[in-house]
Amino acid sequence: MPSLARSLRCLLPALRRSLLAVAVGAAAGAAHADIVVAQVAPFSGPQAVTGRAIHAGAKLYIDAVNARGGVRGQRIKLVTRDDAQKPEETVRLVKEVLQQEAPVALIGTVGTSNLEALARDGVLDKYRVSMVGAVSGAASVAQSRSLRVVKASYHDEIDSLFSKLSQLGLKRVGVVFQDDGLGKDVNAGVDKAARRYGITLVSSTGYPRNTTDVTPAVNNMLKAGPQVIFLGATTAAAVQFVKQYGAAGGQATMYGMSIIDTEALLKTLGPDRARGYAFSVVLPLSSKPDREVVREYLRLSEAGQYPDLSARSMEGFIAAKALVKALEKTPRPSAESVTAALDAAAELDLGGYRLDFSKADRSGSRYVDFAMIGDGGRIVQ
Repeated sequence: MPSLARSLRCLLPALRRSLLAVAVGAAAGAAHADIVVAQVAPFSGPQAVTGRAIHAGAKLYIDAVNARGGVRGQRIKLVTRDDAQKPEETVRLVKEVLQQEAPVALIGTVGTSNLEALARDGVLDKYRVSMVGAVSGAASVAQSRSLRVVKASYHDEIDSLFSKLSQLGLKRVGVVFQDDGLGKDVNAGVDKAARRYGITLVSSTGYPRNTTDVTPAVNNMLKAGPQVIFLGATTAAAVQFVKQYGAAGGQATMYGMSIIDTEALLKTLGPDRARGYAFSVVLPLSSKPDREVVREYLRLSEAGQYPDLSARSMEGFIAAKALVKALEKTPRPSAESVTAALDAAAELDLGGYRLDFSKADRSGSRYVDFAMIGDGGRIVQ
């Protein structure tokens, strides 16, 4: 027995050293573990073009951050799930990714109805996690504290547009909208702005969500004969509407919402048929490098490694940049600490484009401008 006791006493220092080494190694591993960010968005279906574009913009910035060492030595890992823009899938997949990956934040979910479904379910509040760059300008989305919108609201867009139309003496307007939560919010904004600026709504017609079935809408607009058609539509449906309406001889000026990807429209229609298409601008245009955030975007995209980059990608880029700013303010990133940092973000300067997440019930930006596709597909602002 004495010899056994002596043997144990000799082993104890070595055992302590081994346990200490394991603990130090575990701590070092934790310190350099990936910071997980998740995107649940449409990577298939009619809105896949938007989901991929937002993802490409976010990944462009995240990859650049990782290339320079990450955030305090931690890399950012961007994981994805494809919801095909089905609200029930959005909720299911957000719950799945929160349980499986424990992300510190979400980014770039697309669609008013999808985001409204998340807000109703309450899953983001339950996990105390924020989504940065929720892709919708609907008032219902901005009112959820868990959903951070990085652009002006649809109502801001519509009010600015109708004010401009009134100044130009264009009073007869037709509205084409997606028949879902997006369309509901668009119509509420349109009705309010039309009364305010004396605009006559000669026709208002919807098309089914997640489709490009716009033929009835085209026929209704041809019969109504508006001076201007306002497209409260998503990209694929808007492109089909412009294509069919022009082929049928329609003469109204087209004004599209900011959510319509002008590069996709230009690619499908060609510069001649797209000429004269006007649209809201709520984020810096990559064709106008007058802000540092645009110059940074262009520098990083020069390598050409991101084939899905498009006009919509700036939104994902800005969302990722805002999220990284929040991560840099949190020594130990977690869902709660990132949410707290975003709540306190009263003035985020992303390089000439500013966001304010500190005010409840509104988007992070109020910036609205307009542009048009000119000769040769050139964007004129």
